[in-house]
Amino acid sequence: SPSDSTLQDGCTVTDCSGSQSATEDSEEERNIALEKSIYVLTELIETERLYVEDLGLIVQGYMATMANQGVPEDMKGKDRIVFGNIHQIYDWHKDYFLGELEKCVGDPDSLAQLFIKHERRLHMYVVYCQNKPKSEHIVSEYIETYFEDLRQQLGHRLQLNDLLIKPVQRIMKYQLLLKDFLKYYSKAGRDVEELERAVEVMCFVPKRCNDMMNVGRLQGFEGKITAQGKLLQQDTFSVSEQESGFLSRARERRVFLFEQLVIFSEPIDKKKGFLLPGYTFKNSIKVSCLGVEKHSEEDPCCLVLTSRGTDGSLTRFIMQASSPEIQQAWLDDVVQILESQRNFLNALQSPIEYQRRENKSHSLGRNMRYPTVSASGLRPHSSASMDRRQQPCLLSYNTSLPSLHSHQHSPATKVANCNVSYKFAYNHASVSPNTFLIRLFCLF
Repeated sequence: SPSDSTLQDGCTVTDCSGSQSATEDSEEERNIALEKSIYVLTELIETERLYVEDLGLIVQGYMATMANQGVPEDMKGKDRIVFGNIHQIYDWHKDYFLGELEKCVGDPDSLAQLFIKHERRLHMYVVYCQNKPKSEHIVSEYIETYFEDLRQQLGHRLQLNDLLIKPVQRIMKYQLLLKDFLKYYSKAGRDVEELERAVEVMCFVPKRCNDMMNVGRLQGFEGKITAQGKLLQQDTFSVSEQESGFLSRARERRVFLFEQLVIFSEPIDKKKGFLLPGYTFKNSIKVSCLGVEKHSEEDPCCLVLTSRGTDGSLTRFIMQASSPEIQQAWLDDVVQILESQRNFLNALQSPIEYQRRENKSHSLGRNMRYPTVSASGLRPHSSASMDRRQQPCLLSYNTSLPSLHSHQHSPATKVANCNVSYKFAYNHASVSPNTFLIRLFCLF
């Protein structure tokens, strides 16, 4: 009927009008979000300029003056520790990175790639942070005397220690600004896949920096910390040690898990006058002696690591984590390390046989290798590629790692072969097990 037609026409007009209005509102919201993202980008660039100026106060101020005037006799050699690789950081930001950031104003889409492609370059912050605790110790000795005289001579408002913390603060700040930029850029309807990757990178780098600052505050460890491989985990546990049936009382320990070593340390009591967190070395387990006991369902926070001595003695480290998630993350990484070492030793014993089995597994579409540390340093979750039902068979000691593939040799022969192979590999080839295997297979 005409009335129905009018009603239908009226509804159509109203719907079109409402749809157009909603589209306009949506478009306006996207434009507002885009403006906010550009505001964040502007803040990123402006703060970068200020950051470069602050670094210049150190390099062109303190470092140049000390080079020209010389340093006190009791400080000679220490000046290099004070500044670490800050000159390298300054040069890169001043001569390259700041300019590249400024170009992003005309092309905001290029911001994400700027951080992604320079992930390896940003590792210089990890180096700086690892040296930072040593630097802090020296600066604290001279901050009221020599460095105060220099500050007044240079006419600086900030003290040297306030300037030296700037790189640490800056590497933490990038992720916050990128997260804000990502939030608004996403609301603006832009493609943010690369931005999400950039945020991931800039969350990982500061974590590595923080990890290495903690490692740098470890005192009393006589070995070379950089020779222990990548730092995989670090957490605070309540640890009891059991040896020859005697169980010590539980003590708070900061535990570091490296690819080649587990380090137990005692947090330094701040009440004793230490302003900064620090750790005193107490004990360690070489990966060649490392074992892990079967996980107890009754106590999901408990992790038991074991160390097998050269005389056959066994020491148990009963570690109580603050959460089941931390316990599981450690268990996954420890089992992964043991499996990697086991594969390594199997390959050393019978490289041709090992390669044949690996090729066969690949040809059947099964990649039997567990995930290793990637080139970027980002580690996948160990549990993602691990059959948990197989964990009990991995609970052993690397000094006598049983072959996963062969059973015709006697236990004594396997122990001897493993020990000889292991010692040869690590005494004569300063490479990771995976790198060693690649080189080894090139011979066949």
